[in-house]
Amino acid sequence: MKAIKIIGLSLLLSCGIFAQNSRLQKPKLVVGIVVDQMRYDYLKRFDSKFGADGFKRLLNNGYVLNNAHFNYIPTYTAVGHTSIYTGTTPFYHGIISNNWYDKYLKKSIYCVDDDRYETVGAKKGGKKSPYRMLSTTVTDQLHLAQNMSGKTIGVSIKDRSAILPAGHTANAAYWFEGKKEGKFITSTFYMNKLPKWAIDFNKSGKVKKYLNTPWVTKYPIDTYTESIADDNKFEGLFKGEKSPIFPHNLAKLAKQNGGYDILKASPQGNALVEDFAEATILGENMGKGMFTDFLALSFSSTDYIGHKYGVDSKEVEDVYIRLDQEIADFLNFLDTQVGKDNYTVFLTADHAAVPVPSYLNSLKIPAGYIDVKALVKHISTIAINRFNSADIIENISNYQIFLNKDKIHKLGLDVNIVAQTLADELITFKGIYKTITAHTLQTTSFNRGILKFLQNGYNQKFSGDVLLIPMPATIAYGHTGTTHGTGYNYDTHVPLIFYGKGIKKGYSNSYYPIIDIAPTMATLLGVEFPNATSGKVITEVLK
Repeated sequence: MKAIKIIGLSLLLSCGIFAQNSRLQKPKLVVGIVVDQMRYDYLKRFDSKFGADGFKRLLNNGYVLNNAHFNYIPTYTAVGHTSIYTGTTPFYHGIISNNWYDKYLKKSIYCVDDDRYETVGAKKGGKKSPYRMLSTTVTDQLHLAQNMSGKTIGVSIKDRSAILPAGHTANAAYWFEGKKEGKFITSTFYMNKLPKWAIDFNKSGKVKKYLNTPWVTKYPIDTYTESIADDNKFEGLFKGEKSPIFPHNLAKLAKQNGGYDILKASPQGNALVEDFAEATILGENMGKGMFTDFLALSFSSTDYIGHKYGVDSKEVEDVYIRLDQEIADFLNFLDTQVGKDNYTVFLTADHAAVPVPSYLNSLKIPAGYIDVKALVKHISTIAINRFNSADIIENISNYQIFLNKDKIHKLGLDVNIVAQTLADELITFKGIYKTITAHTLQTTSFNRGILKFLQNGYNQKFSGDVLLIPMPATIAYGHTGTTHGTGYNYDTHVPLIFYGKGIKKGYSNSYYPIIDIAPTMATLLGVEFPNATSGKVITEVLK
């Protein structure tokens, strides 16, 4: 009997030691880094301009997925950040765009707007929450697994890029309110007052310092041989500029370009986010406790710059050269503050982008623009010619047509016939490559290709009745700068690197959808997958 008790006690002690060691094996801090609008090829194209301690440190010492893609349409910011952290697509998580038409409220809505809450830290800009995201995130699951211990915080220039990754249970999400404010703010969803460290940061003068710093190239501009001429007709302008060339005098241009908002469209915006992220870690003592903390960090200025100047511009080259240094500085900060073997990082993007179609045309590459006004008129004409009423069309947005079901029923029409007629006739419109109805997406399973991506991004509750896909390299946008949103490779192919505690060193050229990040991180942390996860664990990444 005594021997049994001793054995039992021994087992209990060994189990306790195992449990303790298991917790110690987890990183003290996880940092998810999402770079807005970062194409995979930037890592290769600008390689000679990068230092040893930024992207190259991650590439040389982490696990690199060279063929990571988003597997849905549309590839927009809110959808990308949500899919990364939920491990699933809009089909399940419900964030179908940045803005979309709400067919129940009969109006367009923004993904994180929530009038139930108030702004904290400024006069406006903070009535936000993640409530439209229907599933949990890996950050939520970490909190639940630790009985709400540890801290989860989101930081970004953009509200949606801070709020959605941090999840429903976040301790905080902070984003930048520009205009006349020039402050990081939050919402009463998280707290009623900014912490002292955040107030101190906003009063530190850093924002004014960055505004008063002209945007010049980090290295001599004639060494930027990976991008096209600085002065060209394919790039947009700040208001007040006559040509899209360096230097960009931010302080002088600010008044005409939204005040402090101009920082968002310059590398100074990324530097500001890095500074605030470090202040967050210090202020909240992240990575120092018994439980794992999680910082969801997003660099958004790359997106604003890409939209304005296009992916082949010297401005894009410069912002990535500078971001490389900011990544290096941040990793060195983590080494000192948290400890080299105490943190895990993943770095990816929320989408990529297409080269400026007018630039592609100049090279005789097929590309183009959709005339949105002509498309809307054409849809109305079809409705009148076929069904004697333009009122059957309720909304056209995000390459989707929402039908007025009440009007259709009053006219004695069949909704599916109306939708299919529109789809059949719209295929002839210039710039439209494929059309499909919601009914087809609900009754047919596509196993591959771009229609599978469209199906992954379709949500029966929220999406429209007819969905359109543009031709490759064809956008509904101005003729300068660029955008994203499709399921083509130029929008879906993004970097994906895992680095730090618990991560192997190596690489893979196999295809992986971006929704595999969340279950992989959940496995590393020993927590349950987000509740709607459809991705799989990337087993070769983990030690």
